[in-house]
Amino acid sequence: MPVPDNQLPVTLTNDGAVSISYNDLKASPQLLTPSIEKAFGSQPDSLGIIIVKDLPEEYVRYRERLLKLAYKFATLDPNAREKYVDASSKYSFGWSHGKEIMNGKPDTLKGSYYANPIVDKPTVKAEEQQQFPEYYGENIWPAEDEVGVPDFEEAFKELGRFIFKVGCELAVACQPFALSQFSDSSLSLPDLIAGGQTTKARLLHYFPPAEAGDDAELDSEDQPVDSWCGFHLDHSLLTGLCSALFLKNTGEGEPIAVPSPSPKAGLYIRTRGGELTKVSIPVDCLAFQTGEALEIATGGKLRATPHCVRVVPSADALNVSRETFALFMQPNTDQQLSPSMTFGQFSKKVFDEHYQ
Repeated sequence: MPVPDNQLPVTLTNDGAVSISYNDLKASPQLLTPSIEKAFGSQPDSLGIIIVKDLPEEYVRYRERLLKLAYKFATLDPNAREKYVDASSKYSFGWSHGKEIMNGKPDTLKGSYYANPIVDKPTVKAEEQQQFPEYYGENIWPAEDEVGVPDFEEAFKELGRFIFKVGCELAVACQPFALSQFSDSSLSLPDLIAGGQTTKARLLHYFPPAEAGDDAELDSEDQPVDSWCGFHLDHSLLTGLCSALFLKNTGEGEPIAVPSPSPKAGLYIRTRGGELTKVSIPVDCLAFQTGEALEIATGGKLRATPHCVRVVPSADALNVSRETFALFMQPNTDQQLSPSMTFGQFSKKVFDEHYQ
């Protein structure tokens, strides 16, 4: 794809993902259109993901602080964790484990802590709040005296709001390209994201593989690629992702950060052309990918990103967990995505598929 003289050239990571500088995103978002089109467009080799580098240095600190708290919360006594479960929101606020249906069965491989880091108390109409408790409920936070997870709320909001800010800036860069794709030309991606009260963050703890045995067998190509998290599409407009943190429980004191147990483990994406690609997110970078709400709003011109997480349960993976954080940026439930569907109507279908 030729790049106009007045636009910045497209840069790719070793995995083939588009990479942009945060400095360019702030200073010249209008010059990034070729990068946005390459990342989020419908070309066969488009991955539907973009890497943002050169972030402010505090990001690394925010990420590490919260991801270590993900481990600490997930390893609390089960009775302590259960205090923060909210069935009335379809487990969309607070702690959730084994409630989501993936690959046709309850997903017990990961636990999640959900909250809206941007809005503590939604101001939408009472009718909307009652109809969509999974979006307009109030945040649930660990008690201040909950041993082991100090300042959990502060850390969650700190990282979530940082990613949201970068995501809103990315939406500005996307708008020139997205505008030509939207079915309704009055839609603005920055306005849909910045004005929405349904933003939801998911702090994830992937439990260590239960067993480890013969390396040759366990590292086999026969292991399913979606062994830690099944193939799925996010139902957001855009999703912000952190690089995962792997923590090893040595049985003595705090867990230690370790490299990924296997070069084959991690995030996998299917390109628009159907090729399977492993994508790595550097620890000092953020990634953003497209969701189904954006696909619907553009009449399928911008497609959602099919992705999964693979574990390779070798001996090196014994007692190693994976911690990460995703921020789902999306519009209010009454927002029309198409002439026949609001975001709320679409979301109901998704929740019905994934929760009993």
